Amino acid sequence: MTVATLAAASPSKALWYLTRGAGVVTLLLLTASLLLGVVTSVGWSWARLPRFVVVALHRNVSLLVLAFVGIHVSTMVLDGFVPIRWIDAVVPFIGAYHPLEMGLGALAFDLLLAVLLTSALRARLSFPTWRLVHWLAYVCWPIAMVHGFLIGTDRREPWMLALDATSLVLVGVAVAWRLRRGSAAAPGAGSPVGGRTAAGPGTRRLTGSPS
Repeated sequence: MTVATLAAASPSKALWYLTRGAGVVTLLLLTASLLLGVVTSVGWSWARLPRFVVVALHRNVSLLVLAFVGIHVSTMVLDGFVPIRWIDAVVPFIGAYHPLEMGLGALAFDLLLAVLLTSALRARLSFPTWRLVHWLAYVCWPIAMVHGFLIGTDRREPWMLALDATSLVLVGVAVAWRLRRGSAAAPGAGSPVGGRTAAGPGTRRLTGSPS
């Protein structure tokens, strides 16, 4: 659909398209953020792509995830086609409309907020506490996937199934690689979403401000 066609559509239909589009983009960005987080967590580097660039890209992609989740939630509530309240977007499983499916979306949103808020407060948190919260990113991704697969408008479309399958393969390979590396991860291990490096003895702090 072109921009002109979308502009000519009714406001409700335009919001519907925005909701669908933002949901798909959110999944893609969340997948990319998770993959970048795995890369930073093991201290991987490439001569042509310095690690601090990967860390910065990871952080910015994570912020884009939050922005598109905001668009997805806002347009869905404002559309009014289904009875979804603002509170339903943040408190899981209390809504009248598909409580399970929508509750999973709200739960994924809450986990994402927890991860990103602790990134913003990382200078005030101990590294073990910060890292424990950031492991929630590994839980957030499959919950978001299940949410989209159960209730997404385009969930049965071949292109959407192809995106889901590709995301599953990529994340599966990345997580298997991460688990195989195990204790071989660098001291500056990052996280799936948010991005941070530890600042232990002799370790240069690549992101964040000094404590």
